[in-house]
Amino acid sequence: MLQVFDARQLAHAPALELHNGAWVPHVDVPARAQSIADSVASFTPATDFGMAPLARVHTAEYLDFLATAHERWLAAGRTGDAIGYAWPVVARRSIPLDRIDGLLGRFSFDASTPISAGTWTSSYWAAQTALTALAPLLDGTQRTTFAICRPPGHHAGADYLGGYCYLNNAAIAARAAQDRGHARVAILDIDYHHGNGTQDIFYEDPTVLFASIHGDPVTDYPFFWGHADERGAGAGEGTTLNLPLPRGTTLAPYLAALDRALDAIKRFAPSLVIVSFGADTYEADPISHFKIATADYPTLARRIAGLGLPTLIVMEGGYDVGALGDNVRAFLSGF
Repeated sequence: MLQVFDARQLAHAPALELHNGAWVPHVDVPARAQSIADSVASFTPATDFGMAPLARVHTAEYLDFLATAHERWLAAGRTGDAIGYAWPVVARRSIPLDRIDGLLGRFSFDASTPISAGTWTSSYWAAQTALTALAPLLDGTQRTTFAICRPPGHHAGADYLGGYCYLNNAAIAARAAQDRGHARVAILDIDYHHGNGTQDIFYEDPTVLFASIHGDPVTDYPFFWGHADERGAGAGEGTTLNLPLPRGTTLAPYLAALDRALDAIKRFAPSLVIVSFGADTYEADPISHFKIATADYPTLARRIAGLGLPTLIVMEGGYDVGALGDNVRAFLSGF
């Protein structure tokens, strides 16, 4: 199995996030990605596919904002990481804004996703990591590949960041695969948190199935997306499947949900599967609440591998750094 990692993803190092009313050390530390890279036998560095694949998913205005936000923050006389504090609740009108404070509110949806000096560099190379891992699936030289992406991506929409995510690596890979002839692509999101950005990007698209198993948004982030009645819209109605589960979910009910998602993928009949894999389903994850054990991950992976389709695994969350490498290695072993 080809495994891809680029050390430039370690440049993103935000200091603090707002959590439960207090400023706390940011959870997405560079050691997350490094621990995964250290746990795999070997990895290939990323190739630069340029901006064009990113622009297939994200708006030009948003990409320009993300690439320049920290410089503009410093130019405004600020120090440290750039973070918003005002958001348009009812609607985001397309109005000209210049002040960085307003731009941060316009292009984000939470106060847990600061932009540090290295955020653009790391986000760019996370996307390139996913594209590099995709390439051998497209030319048929690999059946399963793994992209060690950091920052994660599934909370990032076409024109917004949030949930520690800035560029949507899975969505970028899906569009790139379609551009190379894969007319129908399925994205299976098994991170603890709902991939709201991925859902938004493909919500009206009948050519991409998005299936997500996640903590119930009635009780868990991101709250405003991921409910079972969200099924897509317009031409894409029926190509979104949300399977929210309660806190404390163990392997057996999780497998039941996974089987439902896999059945939906089989009916959709894609030629490629992208797995947004989050190891924050782990029983000791500090910010999540499922009860999946390290020994359970090969079982999950074998079910997914049973689809018999070319599969790109894109790393999303997972915040117990001490156990993260073992959990990822266990999951990959199932393939």
